[in-house]
Amino acid sequence: MASGKQETKRINLALQGGGAHGAFTWGVLDRLLEDESLEIAAISGTSAGAMNGAALKAGWAKNGREGARAELDWFWSQMGAVEEHGFWTWFMAGIPMPGSREIGRALEYSMAGQVADMLSVVTTPYALGPFYRNPLRPIVERFDFGAVCGAGGPDLFVCATKVRDGKIRVFEGEELTVEALLASACLPTLFTAVEFHDPKSDRMEAFWDGGYSGNPALFPLFRPDLPDDVLIVSINPLERAELPMMPAQIQNRINEISFNSSLLRELRAIEYVQRLLDDGRISSNEKKRVLVHMIAEDSVMQHLSMATKMFPNGYLLTSLKAAGRASAERFLAEHREALNDHSTVDLREMFG
Repeated sequence: MASGKQETKRINLALQGGGAHGAFTWGVLDRLLEDESLEIAAISGTSAGAMNGAALKAGWAKNGREGARAELDWFWSQMGAVEEHGFWTWFMAGIPMPGSREIGRALEYSMAGQVADMLSVVTTPYALGPFYRNPLRPIVERFDFGAVCGAGGPDLFVCATKVRDGKIRVFEGEELTVEALLASACLPTLFTAVEFHDPKSDRMEAFWDGGYSGNPALFPLFRPDLPDDVLIVSINPLERAELPMMPAQIQNRINEISFNSSLLRELRAIEYVQRLLDDGRISSNEKKRVLVHMIAEDSVMQHLSMATKMFPNGYLLTSLKAAGRASAERFLAEHREALNDHSTVDLREMFG
């Protein structure tokens, strides 16, 4: 744990979505919350990132940092219970604990994984009619939304995609409801669209997963009263060296590229503004100099796939939490002094 003598560093967090892979972010947050010299001013999250942000906010109101850590533990224990009696428990019976590579391959080529892929093409959740249920709803409904919407702890921004026009919708403050969180995590191949009256458009709107339009949105974090630093927790690999050739591998890479595209566009825009500032073509009074940092573990995530996002097995979740904690520990050891001073992601190099 960080010494109380360390200089306080004030940061924003940008939390990507990615189903069960969001347990990696759970581990990152668990480590960051241990460090009392880090002040998390605001969080922008999509899908699993939004759930992590809501859990942190709800727990913060109960008991500060420790309350936030406990609420995150509770949330992911509930996610693990979703699959507790499902295929994965049967599949893993009697098998030694594997690494991420083995988990990814096992699920990608499993009967359950193949059936899920096939059903996503030939049918939709609407085919279930009155038997449809969203397994996330009973978990999300147990959050204290007075705390999630309240002033305590970091500001929270939750991203969803409007089905009608494909535009991003960012919910904040009193707009943060059960429906808003479910909308942010609504993959249309798994869940029916989340529909409710949107006060911003003053009409009924249908929403899909926020990853299609902002994974997550960075622009809410550019507010003048918020710190310049944005720490992105990435759970979708930006690069894969191997060319995908099998159907499941191709679909997985399409998913990763799609869910990274909006983030990359915003990072390119930040890089452009940084060049204008460096060249003196605009002043810092006109545009904010955003300091970009990233915690990622592609060496772990590259061995996972769309299939592992859909199966929140307890072993996978705890393994990803441990990986997230270790990555956050390395980031703090290497880059703590850069926070509130300069970026640790070279955007010019990233975009050539």
